Amino acid sequence: MKLAYFEATSEDKGFALPGVEILSLPNHIDEQHLPPDPITIDLISIFIGSRISVAVLDALPNLKLITTRSTGYDHIDITACKQRGITVCNVPAYGENTVAEHAFALILALSRKIFQTYERTEKMNFSRDGLEGFDLKGKTLGVIGCGAIGRHSIQMGKGFGMEVIAYDIHPDRAFAKQASFSFTDSVATVLQQSDVITLHVPHTSETHHIINMETIKHVKPGAILVNTARGGLVDTEAILWALDNHILSGVGLDVLEDEEDIFEHQDLISSDISQAKDTAALLRNHMLIDRNDVIITPHNAFNSRESRLRVVKTTLENIRAFIAGNPQNVIHFS
Repeated sequence: MKLAYFEATSEDKGFALPGVEILSLPNHIDEQHLPPDPITIDLISIFIGSRISVAVLDALPNLKLITTRSTGYDHIDITACKQRGITVCNVPAYGENTVAEHAFALILALSRKIFQTYERTEKMNFSRDGLEGFDLKGKTLGVIGCGAIGRHSIQMGKGFGMEVIAYDIHPDRAFAKQASFSFTDSVATVLQQSDVITLHVPHTSETHHIINMETIKHVKPGAILVNTARGGLVDTEAILWALDNHILSGVGLDVLEDEEDIFEHQDLISSDISQAKDTAALLRNHMLIDRNDVIITPHNAFNSRESRLRVVKTTLENIRAFIAGNPQNVIHFS
């Protein structure tokens, strides 16, 4: 069998799979970036920068397995894979604490104005004027989505002495009792009562723009919002409006809407933006990047040494299990 391993880094190299020819490629895969001799590819391993569309699948007629080195799989056309009998696997658990820690790094950077402080002292200005932050202790942390990452965020919030409320479509009351927090009946209630809001839900048709122009109006004035999950959970226009109208006092984002375009068009202002899928979305993202009350990291929450090792280990196990006829971590098609 032949495996095309896309978005490979130096840390990914050096492994071997008996009976498998490995083609290690640094680029992502999409309609414009296909592997050499695509008809020979049996297996592919991808990351979040890749886009598996019908056109990509048409170009890989012998493809049998897609294993994504991520938990989310909204970059894969699952319906088209089902129609072709292609198995899709993910890495369901690799960075629960890692992503939660990054969320709290953003929370602390916003609550203590770390970015503004660093920028000022870089210029040898040691004035503290305008740098007053706020304590997390005693504040209310609102967690939307209580899977593995959300649970770690809850426990971290409790460690800071925060009150915690949460929303999940399948609330685990036993865990809530054990961790001493409460579930609310709606996202709106979390937004209304929280000083800090952190998002930890997958991106689906139901959660797309869960933060939008209507729900943002429920936010407690002065709250901060952090998103380390998926860019599509948040309507960028809504958070720009909320920041301008002092509803949100700060936003921390590790993910952006249409972030694959923003990363590929880093020189947006001087480049031909007509090639972008959504020029308006790109411009809104640049407006976010230019703000001092917004901190953006480049989808880096997962990126710890330990987390990356777990991702590669599970991905190799997924491939071995598939070849052995016992696929694991399979995305079950609805």
